Order: sequence, then structure tokens, then C-alpha cells
Amino acid sequence: MSLEEQIQQDIKAAMIAKNKVKLESLRAVKAEILLAKTSDGSSSIEDSAVMKLIQKLVKQRQESAEIYKQNNRAELAENELAQASYMEEYLPKQLSEAEIEAELKKIINETGAKAMSDMGNVMGRATKQLAGKADGKTISSIVRKLLA
Repeated sequence: MSLEEQIQQDIKAAMIAKNKVKLESLRAVKAEILLAKTSDGSSSIEDSAVMKLIQKLVKQRQESAEIYKQNNRAELAENELAQASYMEEYLPKQLSEAEIEAELKKIINETGAKAMSDMGNVMGRATKQLAGKADGKTISSIVRKLLA
């Protein structure tokens, strides 16, 4: 079963369970999938593309929650974080910073990177190897620390 089909099944289950927050979050994912499918004119979408869409939506929810917290709107922040947690169920397990750092050290050794001028080469490999497992911002900050 593809990720898109799984999400559709879970939407039905959330409707039956009357889980409003989960239903909202899954409908947002489904809407993004439909937008992606119609933008390129295809009738299907790969699971890797769906994961990228979900990552983008999770990041948006987390950023919105931060803004709500800064404006003392805790109830709205909780809703955004709850939606993000439901979306994260469809993503692979995220690596810890220590695991990311270990992977990046391997990549740096493979590429022979020594200075900040080699960051582009390291980032190119790292984003491919750690796709879906780590946030690009986190990868970038750790690479900067290791090459400094």
C-alpha cells in the first residue's frame, strides 16, 4: 500500500473515530498531495515525494506553533503541534544530533573535506544520504561546526 493510500485509509478511520485534530492534519496532507499531482499533471505520486510534502507541512506547523507561543496563544500552538505529531507518524524516524554528527563525520572523511570551502560538497552528499531522517538546517549547523 502506498503512503497516499495509507493516508486515505487513516482519514476514514479518523472520521469514524471523530478525531478532529488528526482528521484536519491528514486532510492537509491529502490537499498537498492533490496539489502536487495536479501541478505536474500526473495521476500518481511517489512515496518519497509524499514524504517531502509531509516534512514541509510538519515544519510549517512547528514554525506556526512557535509564533503562537511568542504571542501567548498556547491553545493554538498546541493544536499546531498535535497536527505535526500526527503527520510525523508517516515519516521515518528522525536521527538524533549525535547520530547525525557520526554520519557527517563519515561523509567528511569520504570527501576529504578540511575547510568551510568544502561545505557544498559535504552538504550535497549529506542531504542525499540523510533525506527524510534529518532536517537540512540541523545538518548544515553540524557541518559548519565540524569544518570550523
